[in-house]
Amino acid sequence: MAAPLSDPSPSSASPLRTVAVVGLGTMGTGIAEVLARAGREVVGIDVSELAGARATASLEASTARAVQRGRLTEQERGETLTRFRTFTDLQAAADVDLVIEVAPESYDIKHQIFRELDGIVRPGTILATGTNALSVTRLAADSARPERVLGLHFFNPAPAMKLVEVVSSVLTAPAAVAAVTDLALELGKEPVAVGDRPGFVADGLLFGYLNQAAAMYEAKYASREDIDAAMRLGCGLPMGPLALLDLIGIDTARTVLEAMYSESQDRLHAPSPVLKQLSEAGLTGRKSGRGFYTYEAAGSPTVVPDALTPSARSAGATGRTVRSVGVAGSGTMASGIAEVFAKSGYDVVLAARSDEKAQAAKARIGKSLSRSVDKGRMTAEAAAETLGRITPAGSYDAFSDVDLALEAVAEDLDVKQQLFAVFDKVCKPGAILATTTSSLPVVACARATSRPEDVIGMHFFNPAPAMKLVEVVRTVLTADDVHATVREVCAKVRKHPVDCGDRAGFIVNALLFPYLNNAIKMVEEHYASLDDIDAAMKLGGGYPMGPFELLDVVGLDVSLAIEKVLHREFRDPGLAPAPLLEHLVAAGCLGRKTGRGFREYARR
Repeated sequence: MAAPLSDPSPSSASPLRTVAVVGLGTMGTGIAEVLARAGREVVGIDVSELAGARATASLEASTARAVQRGRLTEQERGETLTRFRTFTDLQAAADVDLVIEVAPESYDIKHQIFRELDGIVRPGTILATGTNALSVTRLAADSARPERVLGLHFFNPAPAMKLVEVVSSVLTAPAAVAAVTDLALELGKEPVAVGDRPGFVADGLLFGYLNQAAAMYEAKYASREDIDAAMRLGCGLPMGPLALLDLIGIDTARTVLEAMYSESQDRLHAPSPVLKQLSEAGLTGRKSGRGFYTYEAAGSPTVVPDALTPSARSAGATGRTVRSVGVAGSGTMASGIAEVFAKSGYDVVLAARSDEKAQAAKARIGKSLSRSVDKGRMTAEAAAETLGRITPAGSYDAFSDVDLALEAVAEDLDVKQQLFAVFDKVCKPGAILATTTSSLPVVACARATSRPEDVIGMHFFNPAPAMKLVEVVRTVLTADDVHATVREVCAKVRKHPVDCGDRAGFIVNALLFPYLNNAIKMVEEHYASLDDIDAAMKLGGGYPMGPFELLDVVGLDVSLAIEKVLHREFRDPGLAPAPLLEHLVAAGCLGRKTGRGFREYARR
């Protein structure tokens, strides 16, 4: 039996003063840098002398940059460099307190390292694996000291990313977990405690989303550029999913997904065939110079044009002239869209079911413009001109002369179809009829008219004045010139249009809501807490909000409705709404708007 490891008190410094990092690739080198800069003695081990030399050069370069930026003194840099030594033999780990292996994601390789370490390290040494795809329990069970084995999953780049997932197996001693948790805190990281399952929290949620994006691209539903732009602009993500797959490595993503699928048997985790095709062709992303995108050179972040890069759109489809716009609705989205068009010089008719509602919607726009003036974003004269372009109306008859009629009413198909029937009667021939639906079939709105070729989806995001994305949803009946016109109009109102077909969720919601649903399932299964999941996705994935923060903002009833639409459309069991979401909605816990959702909020 291994010697007991004393339980450090929460206030005591971690006893882990000397650390061996096994595997000096990008991640291992980054972890070594974090440790050395935090005062740890670091033993870097790699079978390749060249890898060791590269790691040393990388540390020298990064600490030199830190000195130039005033983050380190020359003395601190020198001390950091002396704390890092490289070796090619595992025997160098004989006297360390902690080993972190960051070898390739292979059970055979990792088992061999752990077996050798069993005969080298001291009885009290903690053995940590940096895996994000393989079973920590399986690695521990093959060790002579399973209670000392755990997962310590850093995120790339390790010096910059705050999240560290501390992964316990059923065999892990609590004292070992406490020791590495204290170490993570002393390194300036945010440790999150999780159990042993493929992907843990952050990658467990992230890779399902990435896999669906790859499948969406493979199905030719949308271009790689539009998929990536949609998720960056629609969700505020730092990178689009396909660019992120190229950064991670398509072969790595495939390995993680295979491990996830072997446990979950969820089809959403079954690697998209395009990942296999690219991996086996050696097109593994940035590191090979080509993946979903083509790069300037292997390892370069610079994307260069290739055969799939969209060329400048030709003027083949002559657009229609749009000078005036009708916006139907009186809510936040309708007034936001009306403001967007008026700011860009369009004459806008803002129509609602009554004069009072239309006037109230215009007044809301006036307040929004006043805030822009107060913040110095526009002049008082420009605000007055913008508001002057908006004509409120209590009847849709006022749309008789508009060139584009756009509805932003309740997300109810019957209501929208009735409104499109009205558009059909009152709008002039050649007017474009658009819906802002986020989840309903656009073609169903089109069929409510006698001119389905004039109907298209323009899905703005909330708040419309701030959000840059518009999903342009073309049905099988939409005319080419209607599509071309709407894209031109989006450019004129300074929005970024992305093209997609008429299916549930379009791009953003089809990728976002299964991810949110999977986060709820993690909580249902008591795998991780709300706070830890939110922290993992913000710190490890760069998301502006954690999934439960976002669900409470969107509204659990809205989220459930979208989940149901996606489930009905794709008939995939993995898309079935999580029971916990249904229970909260049934109980009236709808998020911030009711004061309680996944969390409780102070009532205003």
